[in-house]
Amino acid sequence: MATKATDTETREVRAVAKFVRVSPYKARLVVDLIRRKSVEQAFDILHFCERAVAVDVEKVLRSAVANAQNNHGMRADDLVIAAAYVDEGPTLKRIRPRAKGSASRILKRTSHITIVVAPRKEA
Repeated sequence: MATKATDTETREVRAVAKFVRVSPYKARLVVDLIRRKSVEQAFDILHFCERAVAVDVEKVLRSAVANAQNNHGMRADDLVIAAAYVDEGPTLKRIRPRAKGSASRILKRTSHITIVVAPRKEA
């Protein structure tokens, strides 16, 4: 888990889960639901989301909030998801036997899930 501080007032804290065994396409469907939402709203959305990857995304979000609280002294109530994205990890290549002695390739994809939280902007 890495942290990033750009300014004393606009600090951003990130958490990353690497090599998650889900395709990036499926993970992006869930991450798109919580982008630019408050942390409370995001937890509610992830709790009721029926996709399996929502559990992994929730873990990353909890880690980002914990990093903000413990390492930077921020309050969880004031945090907003500033950025959330999914990058493609390495692909595991497997072989499945097919008819007449041939083989077909199975691609088991992995993802790197990143969530960045920041304090809510007061307007």
